[in-house]
Amino acid sequence: MTDKDINSNKPPRRRREDFLPTTRDEMKALGWEEADIIIFSGDAYVDHPSFGAAVIGRVLQHAGYKVAIVPQPNWRDDLRDFRKLGRPRLFFGISPGAMDSMVNHYTANRRLRHDDAYTPGGRHGMRPDYPTIVYSRILKDLYPDVPVIAGGIEASLRRVAHYDYWQDRLRPSILLDAAADMIVYGMGERSVLEIAARLDKGIPVDDIRDVPQTVFLTDGSPASDDIVLASYEECLRDKRKQAANFRHVEEESNRYSGRVIRQSAMGKTVQINPMYPPMTEEELDASYDLPYTRMPHPRYKDKVIPAYEMIRHSVTMHRGCFGGCAFCTISAHQGKFISSRSRESILRDVKCITEMPDFKGYISDLGGPSANMYGMHGRDMTLCRKCSRPSCLHPKPCPNLDNDHRPILDIYRAADKVSGVKKSFIGSGVRYDLAMADNPDNNVREANRRYLEELIRCHVSGRLKVAPEHTSDTVLNCMRKPSFTLFRDFKRIFDRVNSEAGMSQQLIPYFISSHPACSEEDMAELAAITKDLDFQLEQVQDFTPTPMTVATEIYYTGYHPYTGEKVYTARTPQQKLAQRQFFFWYKSDQRAGIIAELRKMKRQDLIGKLFPAFRGNTPQGKESHKYSNRNNSKKHKSKY
Repeated sequence: MTDKDINSNKPPRRRREDFLPTTRDEMKALGWEEADIIIFSGDAYVDHPSFGAAVIGRVLQHAGYKVAIVPQPNWRDDLRDFRKLGRPRLFFGISPGAMDSMVNHYTANRRLRHDDAYTPGGRHGMRPDYPTIVYSRILKDLYPDVPVIAGGIEASLRRVAHYDYWQDRLRPSILLDAAADMIVYGMGERSVLEIAARLDKGIPVDDIRDVPQTVFLTDGSPASDDIVLASYEECLRDKRKQAANFRHVEEESNRYSGRVIRQSAMGKTVQINPMYPPMTEEELDASYDLPYTRMPHPRYKDKVIPAYEMIRHSVTMHRGCFGGCAFCTISAHQGKFISSRSRESILRDVKCITEMPDFKGYISDLGGPSANMYGMHGRDMTLCRKCSRPSCLHPKPCPNLDNDHRPILDIYRAADKVSGVKKSFIGSGVRYDLAMADNPDNNVREANRRYLEELIRCHVSGRLKVAPEHTSDTVLNCMRKPSFTLFRDFKRIFDRVNSEAGMSQQLIPYFISSHPACSEEDMAELAAITKDLDFQLEQVQDFTPTPMTVATEIYYTGYHPYTGEKVYTARTPQQKLAQRQFFFWYKSDQRAGIIAELRKMKRQDLIGKLFPAFRGNTPQGKESHKYSNRNNSKKHKSKY
């Protein structure tokens, strides 16, 4: 396929019949009396491959099934939204949302958010907390004999006993609270197709027990090589057992071929089948090449869906992430191994975007979970198939990892040549440590150097966001992130390229406070170091424990799952605020509190670095009145 062929795609359509039906009238217009599968979604219906309900719906439709979708049903009234399409021939699917419902609803301080990016107009309150539980219980009450299959981030990351930050307690697998017959975890195209095919053959859902990436309740005995975790009740009594459980779960999630995991809870046994091997290029292309309109359903008319606005002109090039960051859930959901789309499939998406009526010539993102992992894998895949290492980059890049950036450079250059494209940007996170890692091949080293220079020179829309996360090596080691010295090296490259090109782009670093292993003194030093580098931080986050991360297990148990050692973590609101305030040393109403904390630490040296007007313990000259009358009650909000 040539670049010229890319320009032959038809323009996108937005007629109602081009979408999955959402009403009885839309079903009748298609000549349907009933649907085979009905998906209930916690998000608005956007027919775009970045939205899970649309992907699963299109995959099932392509396989010949009649699929309908009910977006954001009202669970508070007489439940008419749950009745309006009737019963499906095969099953109900539950897609609670592209974002975890509790992260969507609440801040790191457990305060209710006032908007929802996945709802028209950003309106809050269009989905319940834990939609998997709420939707499944309603559907089972109304249609007790119809199978309910749950999927998505919420169920995926709660497939085993997990700590729930918002309730501050350990909860069993969500399957014990929900009324679903089965969970499909991770990226679920292959699992849901297999389940649909078996149900279509008349096989009862309770007899479907060997499909990968599924979770169900079982009465059977474990096989000899199954992993049997400490029970939910044992973990309630002993947090060390919960920490030990997590290590098994994470390692199996990161294996090329994992083992069955079983855990008893509340008198029942939960079985978690291992992941499928990573999708092939052909399989991933097939999923992304389905006839998405790439637009919100016409039912929303001109209402803005903020999450869609962020991705409407973007292209996802691959899945998976081998970074293994301690606070991230990507590998638990998408896997560690990278599945990449073909060049042709990506460029078809680019061309499709150029034909959107509002396209102005700029692709907002050519990315993925980590933008520059496209096409990467081990040099010797037989070694990868035996590996259970959670990160290919920490504590040092794996010597078997081929970090060749030439394929991704080729994509960038080809995308910029598509007719109608003025420029393509990289909006996803870039692992600069991956591009800066050594490679025995001189040609690859040179290509990786060019990648960073071309990224900075050609694909930054004024501000490049990267995530060093912290400045302390102790904290970074717990995070599974590289030393801050590497960020300094990258900043020098960024500044040099900007200077040579006569540009004044900004480097925007992202940092986290209150992460396990982080102390107030670590945050104080972070403030002084970033000030010395001329940063006034804005992209910051107070650590939020989410299910199925190393950091969350440390936060809950107090122990590191891999070492068994105790790890300090800020837990109380006061401890968290004491750390967070150091992000905002440049805010006038934060100074008094920061100075007081630094005095307690006996770090007068940092007072002088952050506030040069001070000499020792007292302010000088006319600054004295300003500092002595600070009101530290006002709290500053970050963008997140």
